Amino acid sequence: MDANKIREIRLIRENPRFRHYPEYKESGVEWIGEIPTHWNLAMLKYTARLVYGDTLVSENRENGVVPVYGSNGIIDTHSSANTLSPAIIVGRKGSLGKIQYSDVPCFVIDTAYYIDRRTSHVNLRWLHYIFQALKLERFRNSVLPGLNRESAEGQYVPLITAEEQTQIAKFLDRKTGQIDELIRVKERRIELLQEQRTALINQAVTKGLDPSVEMKPSGVEWIGEIPAHWEMRRNKRIFNERDDRSATGEEELLTVSHITGVSPRAEKKNVGMFLAETLEGYKHCSVGNLVINTMWAWMGALGISTFDGIVSPSYNVYQLNSSEYLPKYYDYLYRTPNHVKEIIRWSKGIWNSRWRLYPDAFFSMSAIVPPFGEQKQIVDFLEHKNNQIDDLIAAEQRKIELLKEYRQSLISEAVTGKIDVRNEV
Repeated sequence: MDANKIREIRLIRENPRFRHYPEYKESGVEWIGEIPTHWNLAMLKYTARLVYGDTLVSENRENGVVPVYGSNGIIDTHSSANTLSPAIIVGRKGSLGKIQYSDVPCFVIDTAYYIDRRTSHVNLRWLHYIFQALKLERFRNSVLPGLNRESAEGQYVPLITAEEQTQIAKFLDRKTGQIDELIRVKERRIELLQEQRTALINQAVTKGLDPSVEMKPSGVEWIGEIPAHWEMRRNKRIFNERDDRSATGEEELLTVSHITGVSPRAEKKNVGMFLAETLEGYKHCSVGNLVINTMWAWMGALGISTFDGIVSPSYNVYQLNSSEYLPKYYDYLYRTPNHVKEIIRWSKGIWNSRWRLYPDAFFSMSAIVPPFGEQKQIVDFLEHKNNQIDDLIAAEQRKIELLKEYRQSLISEAVTGKIDVRNEV
């Protein structure tokens, strides 16, 4: 068993050994529940006041070392601060109720509130954990979008001695730090699995599955050598452009992204894209067609469709012109990072966001053509490997979720007095 796994098991098993306080009483506050008998309660406004951040548009930000915080984290730097250190930053708009903590003076803009020692007399590190347990996102303003300051400040929070605040804060710093490190390890593991997947696909679609096969130059820099019995052909010999249009616009609307390839538009939430009032005149797309989002091809927004439907008239749809080409093989090939870089080389435009891959350029690009049987072997191999990697990633993601749940539970139990951590620091 590796060291990280041992650390993870030890960390999770430690929780049952935490002691409880000798006696408890009802707090009368739902989110807090019972509290130790020597604890009291106070409204948040008597413990701290939420201060509005200040307006600081991007063109007025001066280059400096002071972090600028919005509701979702650091967004820039500036030459001066509007807080002392430390400071708690509370999302007011956007990432409503998100809690952040700065050890240095910072500038908080008007999408967030802040608290520093001018507006609070308690241990701010302890208070920032109180906020995490309080879950301020519940207090949305019913009139204007954002966190309602009066509702938040009207909530009851534990009132305890400065010494106990410090003890709880130190305990949670240590324990959440351990959990965060475990989460980072697992997130890195997921990154490595994704990198492994990318390398595996690139190797299989450009070199094949037989490491002992004789190789030859492909004539294309990004591809390098290919098996000697494979061919290179221009896309114009592999695909025909398709441009038949919908008369009714009633077919399923599809979209294309660099993440999902071709997928139903209804499955993509909050994409922030304009949707026409009528879909008449949209292009038909069938299973096995290659669809390229002309405007975002340079980011890898293309793929072989597994759906019948219609796509935007600004997309390009291509149909394989022979049964010797397996659609899924070309989906793997064309979505490799190296092929996407080749798309950039063939695209035209003044700057990145205006690059376009037009049909004449696409047809001039070269592609690999293995024998059909090998295309199928490669696809079968990659499907199997992808399923294995997906399972490993899903397992790591489940562990991350469990660790996050444990982290939140530990914070809540410590700040509400369900566990006694005074002797744990």
